[in-house]
Amino acid sequence: MIARTPFFRAGSNVVLAGILLMLLGDFLFALNDAMGKWLVASFSVGQVLLIRSIGAFIVLGPMIARQSGSALFKVERPGLQLLRVVAATADTGLFYAAVAYLPLADVMTFYMAGPIYVAAISHLFLGEKVGWRRWVAILAGFGGVVIALRPSSASLSLASLFALVGSLCFALSLVMNRVLRATSDTTLVTWQTLGALVAGLAFTIGSWRTPTALDLFAMLLLGIVSCAAHLMITRALKLAPASTLAPLQYSLLLWAAVFGLIFFGDVPDTQILIGSGVIVFAGLFIFHRQKVVDKTVPVEAVPRDGR
Repeated sequence: MIARTPFFRAGSNVVLAGILLMLLGDFLFALNDAMGKWLVASFSVGQVLLIRSIGAFIVLGPMIARQSGSALFKVERPGLQLLRVVAATADTGLFYAAVAYLPLADVMTFYMAGPIYVAAISHLFLGEKVGWRRWVAILAGFGGVVIALRPSSASLSLASLFALVGSLCFALSLVMNRVLRATSDTTLVTWQTLGALVAGLAFTIGSWRTPTALDLFAMLLLGIVSCAAHLMITRALKLAPASTLAPLQYSLLLWAAVFGLIFFGDVPDTQILIGSGVIVFAGLFIFHRQKVVDKTVPVEAVPRDGR
């Protein structure tokens, strides 16, 4: 027993490192969101996307240089690669368009429904089996979104629709990540960033505003922070089980509420709190059921990709 202790400690330390990286990555994403909200109050979404993408290449540059140039162009299933780039670009652009008018916590509530959408989309488009318990949780999660959306003619806003459609694009990009798992992270993130750069350039035409040195630095930093957060979460998923890390993403809601209150004076109202509570509960239940199913499926029945 004593001889095994160092092994278990080493394994525990690796998992703990994964958890800490996941929490830090989520914190950086929330910080990125707060910075984006501050910037889109003065600059167009296109301009923020453009300069943010240039900032991301400060981190991506050395990574691209380490892999062969052909890896960027010889990709699997080009049509789905393009669909992923479009979905990821729409996700980012619509997020910034939404936070220009809504509190951070409100927009993040819609995006926290992403795993719920993923479960539904994976069943419909990837043929993944979803049991009745998870379908009940999916429907409950949709109910939480409806509560947060306030679907009345008097209160339904274009910004809420931006957040809703953006969160659906976010879920679609996650599903495409599963389908394209043979593609390296560097290649996926590079094309995603190029897509955002091109979209930002297009939407900046006619709306360019010359930034100060501080504003330019902030937009470049936005890209660096978001890219670093993505890399941290990618590394975390290699150190700790996804079922352990997935619930930690809901820490984004907490940080969004904190940053929204500190920097913008936003206080989530009762309807948003109720809707977010339903979404979080449904999402956690889906994670739990997935973990149970993964444990009960015989090893020989599990596809080679690990699903």
